[in-house]
Amino acid sequence: MPAYVVGHKVPDSDSICSAIALSYLKTTIGEPTVPARLGELSPETLFILDKFGFEQPELKLSYAGEEVYIVDHSDKIQGPDDLDEATVLGIIDHHKLGDITTSTPLECWIRPVGCTNTIIKMMYDFHGVEIPKDIAGAMMCAILSDTVIFKSPTTTTADIKCVEALAEIAGIEDAQALGMEMFKVKSAVEGTPARDLVLRDFKDFNMNGNTVGIGQLEVIDLSMLDAMKADLEADIAKLKAEGERHTVILLLTDIMKEGSELLVASDDASIVEKAYETSLTDNKVWLDGVLSRKKQVVPPLQDAFA
Repeated sequence: MPAYVVGHKVPDSDSICSAIALSYLKTTIGEPTVPARLGELSPETLFILDKFGFEQPELKLSYAGEEVYIVDHSDKIQGPDDLDEATVLGIIDHHKLGDITTSTPLECWIRPVGCTNTIIKMMYDFHGVEIPKDIAGAMMCAILSDTVIFKSPTTTTADIKCVEALAEIAGIEDAQALGMEMFKVKSAVEGTPARDLVLRDFKDFNMNGNTVGIGQLEVIDLSMLDAMKADLEADIAKLKAEGERHTVILLLTDIMKEGSELLVASDDASIVEKAYETSLTDNKVWLDGVLSRKKQVVPPLQDAFA
């Protein structure tokens, strides 16, 4: 039976494209694998899959008794609920090292780059496997998404070089123009229920025994969220209560102004203020230059909880 490749809950473009790209690589080198997903896809991810002719990976929530590769995360709280009952063959990720443990040796590719697909491009190069045109295009888009078209502080030279190489393979003349097209799709929020927006890119974290949920909504102009901001604030308060979370933060990220407004619902907002050395006004604050959840939001909050 084939193994599975799966990313995190509330999958984003990197998680889905990583599953597709790694599955093809592993299958090509003689290790049959199938891409899977843990949730519904965002408009941006659907745009990428449609552009390059991919079907959605299989929706699979249970992995007990299966062999699985984990991509784009290594925190148990973000993965399959029954992961402890599966055999983890490998982890490919670009976030902080989480708490997934195994009873058998595994393959690990963990690098401080802007996107998991950048690492998977390195794996293709290592194995000497040619990347198909459609997979190259999807991988390129995932890198542009995760690095916010190279604006994010997580961007590395490796990410930029990988986009250049993948664009050439995919026959994309202007990668950054395609990136802007993706973000316009991502910014189409009118008429979308508040809960769908809050969960569009949402992750839970275990911070010193406290469950903390952090969502991010990236748009090309923050003003387009003005009319729905009150609904978003109300919804993160509901989400906090429903999930027995200590804190829920929603980043409203303006990719053109290069900063984020934080909406906060917390049992102790002083922890959030301590983390970012700021003061909240009506449970909100603008953080100039903050674009990356993994590098600029999670680490200081984790330290504050510790």
